[in-house]
Amino acid sequence: MNPRLAKALVNGLLLGGAAVALFPLLWMLAVSFMPPGTSNALPPPLWPAHPVLDNYRQLFAHAGMGRYVLNSLLISGAITLLSLAFNVLAGYAFAKLRFAGRERLFRALLGLLVVPAQVAMLPLFLLFKYAGLVDSYAGVVLPGMASVLGIFLVRQYARGLPDELLEAARIDGAGEVHIFVRIVLPLLRPVVATLAILTFLTAWNDFMWPLIELTGQGHYTLPLGLASMAREHTEGTEQMMAGSVLTVLPVLALFLAMQRHYLDGLLLGSVKG
Repeated sequence: MNPRLAKALVNGLLLGGAAVALFPLLWMLAVSFMPPGTSNALPPPLWPAHPVLDNYRQLFAHAGMGRYVLNSLLISGAITLLSLAFNVLAGYAFAKLRFAGRERLFRALLGLLVVPAQVAMLPLFLLFKYAGLVDSYAGVVLPGMASVLGIFLVRQYARGLPDELLEAARIDGAGEVHIFVRIVLPLLRPVVATLAILTFLTAWNDFMWPLIELTGQGHYTLPLGLASMAREHTEGTEQMMAGSVLTVLPVLALFLAMQRHYLDGLLLGSVKG
C-alpha cells in the first residue's frame, strides 16, 4: 500500500474515532443551553437555535447544585491529598527502605488487588456506624486515604531512583525526612501528578460508597445530587444535561492541565523496576 494512502487512512480512522467519542459530550453541552422541552423534538436538534442559561440558573437557584459541587470538591480534594501523602510515603518505603517483612507485606498488599472493593463496603459501613461516622464527610474520605494501586505505582517508579544518590545524602549527614522531602519528592513529581489525577477522578465520580455512607441530602456529592434530580424531574432533560456538564468540566480541566505529567508518569512508571 502507498505510504501516503496508509497514513491518510490511519489519520482518517483516528479522526473518526475521536468524532464518535466527542459527539455525546458536545451534544450534552448543546442540550444544556436549550430551552426546556426543546431537546425532546423529533428529530432532536444538534445545536440550540437560541441558547439560554436558564438551566444553569435553575440548578443553582432551586436544585441545590452549588452545595453538591462544594461537597464533591471538599471530599475529592481531601481524599486526593491524604491518598498522595500515604501512598507516596508507603511506596517509597517499599522501594528504598529495608525493614523486616517488607517483601511479604508487599505481596500481601498485591493480593488485595483481586478483592473487589464492594466486598468491604458492608463491613466498613457497620464499622463506621458503631464509630458514629455515618452521614459524615469523614466516613466518605477515610476509605480513600490509601490504595494498593497507588502504593504499587509509586514503588515501581521509586525503584528507578539511583541508590548512590540516596547513600551520598546519608553520608553527608542528611536524615531520612530531609532526603525524602528535598531529594526524593521532586524526583517523584511525574508519578505524583499521575496519582493525583487518578485519585481525584475516582473520588469525584464515585457513586456507590457515598450512596451507602451519606443518608442526608445536605452531604450529597454531585453524582448523588444528579441521581436525586433524575428521580424528581423525569422530564427535565436540559437541566439534567446542565448538571452533567458541571460534573464533567472540573475533571476534564484537571486532566488537560496535567496531561503531560500524567503521560510521563504512566510511561516512565511502566518501564522502571
